[in-house]
Amino acid sequence: MAANPPLDDVDRRIVTLLQHDGRMSMNELARRASIGRATAYSRVDSLVERGVITGFRAETDPASVGLGLAAYVFVDVDQQHWQRARASLEKLPGLVHLSLTSGAHDAVLLVRCEDLETLRDVVLVKLHQIREVRSAQTLFVLDEYRPPPLPPAAARD
Repeated sequence: MAANPPLDDVDRRIVTLLQHDGRMSMNELARRASIGRATAYSRVDSLVERGVITGFRAETDPASVGLGLAAYVFVDVDQQHWQRARASLEKLPGLVHLSLTSGAHDAVLLVRCEDLETLRDVVLVKLHQIREVRSAQTLFVLDEYRPPPLPPAAARD
């Protein structure tokens, strides 16, 4: 599969503007990016088709939607059945993020739940019902910092 062409200055401006306000109208996007409206439409369509922009969504405060308890769960799995383990882990209730990792553990999960009882059920019951899971270690999130969105790659240089 061929790699996407690098983002030019116009693409980077568009991505940055939409990261800060995904509901911005095309007219406003075009004005703020200093391009024509038709160019804005075609560039956004191209960025979506290329997989640079993966979606437009509302970001919510987890506590406001009843998911105020968060925990990172470090998981060790049977390596011969990693794909099966991953498929099962992806179905865990409250799973927000799953990453394959190097180092002391095979994977790290971010789980959000409404209360301790629900989290206990996810970690002590549902997670350990997955045969490929050998062990798990849970760390509760005490406070969170949400960094601003990453700028497009070339803008970070």
